[in-house]
Amino acid sequence: MKLKLHPGLEIKYSTIEGKGCFSKTPVPRGRKIAEYTGERISNAEANRRAGRRRLRICAINERWSLDGSKGGNGTHYINHSCEPNSYMKILYGHILFIALRDIQPGEEITIDYESTLHSNDKRCACRAPSCRGTINRAEG
Repeated sequence: MKLKLHPGLEIKYSTIEGKGCFSKTPVPRGRKIAEYTGERISNAEANRRAGRRRLRICAINERWSLDGSKGGNGTHYINHSCEPNSYMKILYGHILFIALRDIQPGEEITIDYESTLHSNDKRCACRAPSCRGTINRAEG
């Protein structure tokens, strides 16, 4: 099945990890970049699939998640950064990516994953000056 990319995005090699999602157009601060799409699954199924090497699952709420590896639009390649240029907002059951600052064409789109189905000791590779060293934010 051919990936149908969200308009304005492209997938290419990332210096953070594997493939990344990059903007082809300028995105002003506060604007929607794209919506996360994929197969709607229960959180129980999401936890079952969590054993994969590469997770492409985003939680919608306490009951449902989306698996971007099945029917996704390229947003499942958005990598983690401890100094992200966007954030995720859940609105009426839709997962949206919003620009934290102006994003230039060719720039990789990143978010702070904060809490994932990954192990809490999964290492971060973002290389940001304030990198915390792990994908998940430590519980304090």
